Amino acid sequence: MSGLVLKLGPRERVLINGAVIENGDRRSRLSIMTPGANILRLRDAIHPGEVTTPVRRVCYIAQLVLSGDADPAEARHQLLRGIEQLSQVLTDPDSRACLTAATEAVLAAQHYQALKALRALLPREERLLAVPPR
Repeated sequence: MSGLVLKLGPRERVLINGAVIENGDRRSRLSIMTPGANILRLRDAIHPGEVTTPVRRVCYIAQLVLSGDADPAEARHQLLRGIEQLSQVLTDPDSRACLTAATEAVLAAQHYQALKALRALLPREERLLAVPPR
């Protein structure tokens, strides 16, 4: 098993199982070997005030699980319901592939992978809603 590989820029922060870790002055690469570790790049974190669209809302639920602020069992239902709602609107093949990957990740309790798949929908959602990039 190869695990998850994180490539971090200088001074980049990442949350791993509730602990904030900051990289040093140079780029580095971390291999996370522990299955089920909760990992969130803080540069990718969605702040509560930014949860203004349907995809961001579902991403935020996955993020809360990764940060330890939501129970995975309780969030599972919300995530699956949110993904189902998104699938009723985002019907193109690329969106469907992302939503399928997110669903499979949620069912396998792989919340980082679910968040990654859902984040891929953010640019599409911005175009559809004409939300200016942040």
